[in-house]
Amino acid sequence: MAKLNWRAATLVAFVTLMGVCGAARAEVQLVTGEIWMKSSEEVKKAYLVGLANLTQVEASYQAANPPTDAQSIIPRAVKGMKNHTLDSVRDGLNKWYASHPDQLQRPVIETIWFEMVVPGLK
Repeated sequence: MAKLNWRAATLVAFVTLMGVCGAARAEVQLVTGEIWMKSSEEVKKAYLVGLANLTQVEASYQAANPPTDAQSIIPRAVKGMKNHTLDSVRDGLNKWYASHPDQLQRPVIETIWFEMVVPGLK
């Protein structure tokens, strides 16, 4: 029963957060390499903590009934990132964007996926 209450509380918190984010949607930018490279190390880490927390909440929520790869990217993301830490992801992104200055418009989440998650799946 406690597990059900935790899931219900998580769902309520998520729905509330989505409502707040929906209201502020016009102000939220897709984080690109340009924004990433101009951000402080603390802001970069906060961004990655947010992504990690979202992934962990979703993985925990799905634990009893894991989705297939066709239903969710979460299992692949977790598997592909298993050998990374927040610092290794931050450092990897810093190095990737520094060595690809022509790709600064590429979204950070896309860079994480193709430069870290996909290679980690092999």
